[in-house]
Amino acid sequence: MRNGSFHFLLMVLLAWPAAASAQLARSADDHTMAQGQSDSKNPSAAPKEGENWRAIDDIRSGLEPRPPFLIQKDEEPEFVREFVRVQWRAGDPIDLWIMRPKTGGRVPVVLYLYSYPDDPVQFRDNGWAQRATAGGFAAVGFVSALTGQRYHMRPMKEWFISELPESIGSSVHDVQLILNYLATRADMDVDHVGMFGMGSGASIAILAARADSRIKALDLLDPWGDWPDWLRESPLVPAGERPRYVTPEFLKSVAALDPVAYLPFLRTQSLRVQQTLSEPVTPASSKERMGAAVPDPIQLVKYTNANDLRKAWQISGLSGWIKQQLRSETHYDERSGGLTASDASSDRN
Repeated sequence: MRNGSFHFLLMVLLAWPAAASAQLARSADDHTMAQGQSDSKNPSAAPKEGENWRAIDDIRSGLEPRPPFLIQKDEEPEFVREFVRVQWRAGDPIDLWIMRPKTGGRVPVVLYLYSYPDDPVQFRDNGWAQRATAGGFAAVGFVSALTGQRYHMRPMKEWFISELPESIGSSVHDVQLILNYLATRADMDVDHVGMFGMGSGASIAILAARADSRIKALDLLDPWGDWPDWLRESPLVPAGERPRYVTPEFLKSVAALDPVAYLPFLRTQSLRVQQTLSEPVTPASSKERMGAAVPDPIQLVKYTNANDLRKAWQISGLSGWIKQQLRSETHYDERSGGLTASDASSDRN
């Protein structure tokens, strides 16, 4: 099943509440409809040349950024949350959840990108946002291509895996263009950027960090990769479709977007790769190759199961480690792989 995601179960284990915001959703859908109608009536809105998915640092071909659109802004006691729509492709608006603490000046930024097919609801949750912005950090959440609200107006036969070069390549471009937008804001410090990625989001984060040196800290959980074995063995790939994805032609189309080829050459200042050995989506052989590609063994953390991961996050929180890397004065405890209990008390997320 395409939506049988281990990472969704992990979210349930971590008990993140879903605080749905119907008003935001209605406003977003109205703007999407209006934008789609505008695109269909204006042929010049289409890019003049196709997007080059295989060139991870090519954010010019076929991409034309438009002015951002603020859908809604919420003032909470300790943070501000903005729902902003950005767009650089016809028919593919991207919703950004931008949360920042109520402090003056520019603050460091952590990007959050979860795995297909998850459509995270925690960006709407006040508790999550408060924890994510604790300590003076901005949190920016979004979803990858062909995921969630970005899967509109596509034939059902097209989905994240069938269009894997587009899903990965265009999302890598998105990260860079999102950072370009954040750089225009007076409240975001894009000289200090971290990125948390899970599953397919972790794969995209690896390529984005290789393409964009502004990403200084990279925290990855169960990244997909090693495409030949992953596509051949992952239970996420339906058996009836699998033969299409293991052909030489398809494998060639994703070869330039394989995270296992980029991991050894990352220039990111701080890197952590977390692997949950019981996570079923990525085959054991692919996990081994991804782990072997990590530049330094101390950057690799392995958990036996989701419960072990949950216990680790109870100590340092989801964003505790990455915040620590962006905050130079914080002590890093190599034995625990994150903040000490006393340091992490205000950063649990």
